[in-house]
Amino acid sequence: MNDLAAIGELQISESAQNRKLTGADRAAVLLLSLGGDNGIGVWERLDEIEIKEISLAMARLGPVSPGMMEDLLVDFVAKLSAKGAVMGNYESTERLLACFLPNEQVSSIMEEIRGPAGRTMWEKLSNVQETLLANYLKNEYPQTVAVVLSKIKSDHASRVLSLLPEEFSLEVVNRMLRMEAVQTEILDKIEQTLRVEFMANLSRGSKRDPHEHMADIFNSFDRQTETRFMSSLEEENEESADKIKALMFTFDDLAKLDGMAIQSMLRFIERPQLALALKGAGDSIRDVFFENMSQRATKLLKDDMEALGPVRLKDVDEAQSGMVNKAKEMADRGEIAISSNQGEDELVY
Repeated sequence: MNDLAAIGELQISESAQNRKLTGADRAAVLLLSLGGDNGIGVWERLDEIEIKEISLAMARLGPVSPGMMEDLLVDFVAKLSAKGAVMGNYESTERLLACFLPNEQVSSIMEEIRGPAGRTMWEKLSNVQETLLANYLKNEYPQTVAVVLSKIKSDHASRVLSLLPEEFSLEVVNRMLRMEAVQTEILDKIEQTLRVEFMANLSRGSKRDPHEHMADIFNSFDRQTETRFMSSLEEENEESADKIKALMFTFDDLAKLDGMAIQSMLRFIERPQLALALKGAGDSIRDVFFENMSQRATKLLKDDMEALGPVRLKDVDEAQSGMVNKAKEMADRGEIAISSNQGEDELVY
C-alpha cells in the first residue's frame, strides 16, 4: 500500500507540474501563497466579480507542486520589476489581447466583459434591464423565451414576463410548465445566440448618443419651450439641432403609424382629448385618424372639435403630448411600432 501511495503522489506531482494554469488559476496560486494577512491588501482592491472568479479557481485548483509555485512567483516578480507597476483596466486588457488575437475576437471579448455583471450568461441576463430583455425576447420563439426565463432569476423573469404581449406571455408560461430537461446542445446554441445577437449589441449600445438623450428631453417640452430652445440651438450649432430633430418623435409623426396602430391607440384615447389634440393639428394627421374611425365616430368627433371653439395653444400641446406619450408606452409594451424621423424604414420598439 505504501508503494502505491508513493506512486500516486508522484503522479499527482508530475500532473501538477505539467498542467497549464489559466490567469485566474495563477492569481489564485499567488493569493494562496500570500495567505490571509499578507494578501488582504490585494483582496480589498478586487471587485465582486473578480473575487468570485478567483475564489472559484481556488476551489478547483487542486495540488500545485513547489516547483510550479516557484516558477510562477519568479515569473511574476520578473514581470513586475521589468514594468515597474501593473495597471489592469479595460484599455490595458484590450491592448494586451490585441497582441495575440485577431481584432474581431478582441472586440467580441471586450464587448462581453463590458456588458452586464455576471460570470455566466444567465447571471449576466439577470442583470440586464427587464425592458431591454423583454423587447428582445418578444421577437423570439415562445419555446426559446421559456428556456431563457427558466434559467434566470425568478424575480427578474417575472418582471420580463409582465412586459411581454399578453397572448405571447401566456404561451411562454404554458411552455415553461410543460418544459422537460433541455438538451445541452440546444442550451449551448441559445447561449451563443444571446451572446452574439443580444449581449454584443447591448454592449455596443451602452454608450448612448447624447443627441438621443437630448431628443427625449425636447420631446417632453411644450411647443413654445421646444421652439425657443431649438431656435437658439440652430443659431449656435445647426448640426446638433438637425440631429436632435431627426431623433425626436413628435405628434406629427403619428401620421406615419399604420392603420392597426392608429386603431389600437384610439381604444385608449378619450374623445375629448382627441378632439382637443386634432383641433390644433394639420389636415394630414386629422385625415389619418378620421380614416381609421367609423363614419359615425368621425362625425361625432368633428362635432366635438367644432363645439370647442377657440382653444389655448397650451391645452392643445398638453393633449398632443399625452397622445405621443401613450404611443411610446404602447410601443414599449410591443403593442405598436412607431417610426422616428430618421427614416421611414426604421422601427423603434
